[in-house]
Amino acid sequence: MSELLSLTLRQAAYVLAKVEEGQALPAALASAIEEHRLSAASRGALQDITYRSMRRWGTANALITLLASKPPTPARLRTLLCCALAMLSDDHPPYAPHTLVDQAVQACAEDSEIRRAKGMVNAVLRRFLRERDDLMQSVMRDDVARLNYPRWWIEQMRQAWPAHAEAVLAAGNREPPLTLRVNLRKTTVDHYLARLSEAGMGARHIGTAAIKLDHPVPVAQIPGFLEGLVSVQDAAAQLAAPLLDVAPGMRVLDACAAPGGKTGHLLELADCELTALDHDAQRLQRVAENLDRLSLHARLMVGDARARNWWDGQEFERILADLPCTASGIVRRHPDIRWLRRPQDSQQLAERSAAILDNLWGMLKPGGLLLIVTCSVWPEESALQAQSFVRRHGAEQLDAPGQLLPQANEISDHDGLFYALLRKPVL
Repeated sequence: MSELLSLTLRQAAYVLAKVEEGQALPAALASAIEEHRLSAASRGALQDITYRSMRRWGTANALITLLASKPPTPARLRTLLCCALAMLSDDHPPYAPHTLVDQAVQACAEDSEIRRAKGMVNAVLRRFLRERDDLMQSVMRDDVARLNYPRWWIEQMRQAWPAHAEAVLAAGNREPPLTLRVNLRKTTVDHYLARLSEAGMGARHIGTAAIKLDHPVPVAQIPGFLEGLVSVQDAAAQLAAPLLDVAPGMRVLDACAAPGGKTGHLLELADCELTALDHDAQRLQRVAENLDRLSLHARLMVGDARARNWWDGQEFERILADLPCTASGIVRRHPDIRWLRRPQDSQQLAERSAAILDNLWGMLKPGGLLLIVTCSVWPEESALQAQSFVRRHGAEQLDAPGQLLPQANEISDHDGLFYALLRKPVL
């Protein structure tokens, strides 16, 4: 186990150095897993350490500033220290503190380019253990270290949601639940809960077809997953498909469809004529795989939702527009997002999304419904976007949840999504 930990820490340092260069954490992880041909256990350990580290990146970097006499170089030496300090500074570290220190030093020693720094790594981490309380009290005076978000993100959150900012930021640092959507075509919620109970898995019903597992497990261990009895989908995301009130035979467009969670849900609700559109052929393959598992069918199209070269000219009765955004509402699932985004990204993505909406509106049949969805909490990408669209096109705005802020408690546990439901006037 100890040898595995030192190797995993070394791999984590490489992965997180790639993230600091601008690569998304899932892509950096996938590259490391493929390069080292990691086993399932090793993959799980590497993912756990890197995700934990990203959630405490502000704290870890602040501690390095206090503990190191000069900035550690190269980058992976600093990211190795960050991994160790992120876990050591946690109130509930996943490994015994002295084991973590020993294995971080071993990881450093095993890397030919940074092994000269193993004495420094040992000194920094052991000093942290000796002076933990004083050091933590010192770094917690700074919001970036205390809240683990970039300063601009914290300020923007306080401006957008002054009464909820601290709670939303805290929710983004929690590990996300594993929430399932029961396929009501194949089973019922009660029957599936009974099946989970038989498998020794605790769960509770938290929405129409939503079940939250007490303890996350790999999808291969979820009863009935491969048979299409359930899909993994956040409780807030499960609200999308029912809002469109799809009926059998309707022409429906799921724009920006990958990875296909909402696509599958729409088809579970009705035998509609559904087109799933995405600009990325590789991501569209994930939609195909999800539909195959569910024994469902859609017309898959590679294309840009801002263009019309993929469209056959026949109007849709329902359109789901899951718009590109900063993903600021799902940072608990993607903790690297906060560190990769820039303050100007929100406005740039909002402009791209506006072009998508203007284009899709022309494909919607009069009297048809368009559902705007974003996984953002920034108003310019969500509520202000919808308001601007209504003014431009004279759309009728119907009842919808609006902005759902992330929540992580026993009563409500879901990501941050925005919904606006619009009807196209009949001329």
